[in-house]
Amino acid sequence: MFIAKPACLFTAMAFALSATVPATAASAQTGPAQAAPAAADAAAPEVTVGGAAMDPAATIVQNIGKSADHSELVKVLAASGVDLAAAGPFTLFAADNGAFGRLAPGTVDTLLKPENKETLVKVINYQIVPGTLTIDDIRKQAEANGGTATLTTVEGQTFAVTFENGAVKLTDANGNPAYVAQGDVKSANGLIHVTNGVLLPKL
Repeated sequence: MFIAKPACLFTAMAFALSATVPATAASAQTGPAQAAPAAADAAAPEVTVGGAAMDPAATIVQNIGKSADHSELVKVLAASGVDLAAAGPFTLFAADNGAFGRLAPGTVDTLLKPENKETLVKVINYQIVPGTLTIDDIRKQAEANGGTATLTTVEGQTFAVTFENGAVKLTDANGNPAYVAQGDVKSANGLIHVTNGVLLPKL
């Protein structure tokens, strides 16, 4: 199989990529104290992503597939063949449509070409971390390591997570920033953290 030269493809992907701090950034869990956990859980508000209710009993791929804000991610995920319906658990850093829109024009179409599937799989696997990592889990890792948590992805490379003025900042292997816009969306086989940037591995 012929794979497009990684350096060229990366240049196209990285060009014009920028992510801004979301107006409402995910942070450590700050909900009110619960004197009666069972009763509080029953009354917990419904979690929605992209206008759709998230079902804790559904898989990551089923939940993200319902979000109107993640149609681009769903498209590339399906093309990659990466199985997020498997048992897991996984933590998916789910870039929204705006994140894909900040990539250079034509980037997604290039990734979807059959000859670039190997690169597409690398990019998708770089958005996934094995296990279930809540924002609070990541915060604790950062606090124990001088302010930065280093997460190892399914792809094998790492990205950094820092906490800045209430925002959760992700910095990929190329130094590109992204932010968590909504965290700790529960699914049957893991968690979803919605992000406003596509994380890019070294290609």
